[in-house]
Amino acid sequence: MTMSPHEVQAYVLTYLETLDCQIMERSPAHVTVKLSPEADKALTNRPYYWGFVERTGAPAETMSFTFVFDPDAHQQALEAEEAKAAQLAPPASPGANPGTPEAPKDTILGRYFGIVPSLPQLGPGRILKEDVVYGSRRLQQIFNAAREGGAFVNLFEQAAKRQLRATAPAVYEPWLGVCFKVEFACDLKREELHFIGISLRTGEIVEKFGSKLNRRDLSPRLAENMHVQTAKISLAEAGAALESHLTNRLLELDYSWAEKAKERLDLELAVVDTYYEAVLREDTPEVDVDMTSASSMEESSTNQDQADPSAHSQTSRIGPSRIQNVHLQPIEPIGVTIGSDVELAAEAAVQAESETDPEQDKARQAVIDREAMKLQYETRRTEMIWQYEPKVKVTAISSGMFHLR
Repeated sequence: MTMSPHEVQAYVLTYLETLDCQIMERSPAHVTVKLSPEADKALTNRPYYWGFVERTGAPAETMSFTFVFDPDAHQQALEAEEAKAAQLAPPASPGANPGTPEAPKDTILGRYFGIVPSLPQLGPGRILKEDVVYGSRRLQQIFNAAREGGAFVNLFEQAAKRQLRATAPAVYEPWLGVCFKVEFACDLKREELHFIGISLRTGEIVEKFGSKLNRRDLSPRLAENMHVQTAKISLAEAGAALESHLTNRLLELDYSWAEKAKERLDLELAVVDTYYEAVLREDTPEVDVDMTSASSMEESSTNQDQADPSAHSQTSRIGPSRIQNVHLQPIEPIGVTIGSDVELAAEAAVQAESETDPEQDKARQAVIDREAMKLQYETRRTEMIWQYEPKVKVTAISSGMFHLR
């Protein structure tokens, strides 16, 4: 979906005129406007300034903008104006040098302080220039401001002049109008707008409610000699009736696009499953433990138990099968032989640990990689389902109360 420069200009001008902004200059490619206080609050992001104005009661100075909707056309128009102005300019005197700049004008400040160079204009009086094209940040800001400001409206149909002089007041019938946005989404996307209205007196539902409002003069001000009827249907009941009506209309549509989207989803999931099934089927490398190192560790631990006097208190940490093979020896004096046996056992334990650590790290890393691959597989399937699964989303983007005759 996109918008042409003409459509962008029409939308922005409608927004500015609705907020009572002052149009100072306008062309097919641009508009120069002085913002109203409401528009200035919505577009300029100056909360501290407006807080100061509201606290002190000082007169507000709103900002001015030149919104360019077609930059190329606007630049061509500026160049044409400059060329025309150059042609209409008076010719230079014969003795003057064309490259010599003009002499500064005689001013009061110049008489006392010399030549005063011109400074750029600052403050509220300056005019900022921005390109407002489809996709620009300023246009998106106007979209958001219009959506927030027009999310709900309360409008009255204006009466004819003869009604103002009538003896009996005219009667207003309350209507609830809701604009629904329907999104048909899969790997492709299509959007529709449905503006539906319901009478709060009779329950009548009008599908193309916007065409009914276009022929009427609406205003937020209640006209004189008019009477508003009391609603018989609550807003909750009216909203539920509109949702039910729209749902029934959507059920009557052709959903062959959803069947095709499911076929594409099944194909994509089959490709993902085939790829990750082959990857996850690979065996995790096993850890090969050297039996010689294990036997040397067992012998060293046995010698240490025989040499250590506290072996009697540590037999509870040995399994029942090993307790039967342990023969308690009388305590020998501490000598060089026992010390050497302890050192040899410690060296063997350190050597066995250094030999097994790389294999354990390799196995641990293989398990981590497999879990990461499983998580990646689940994430990929979720992304495919989110992208290709057909779905219909309905959103109420604006609503309002319309009092019609």
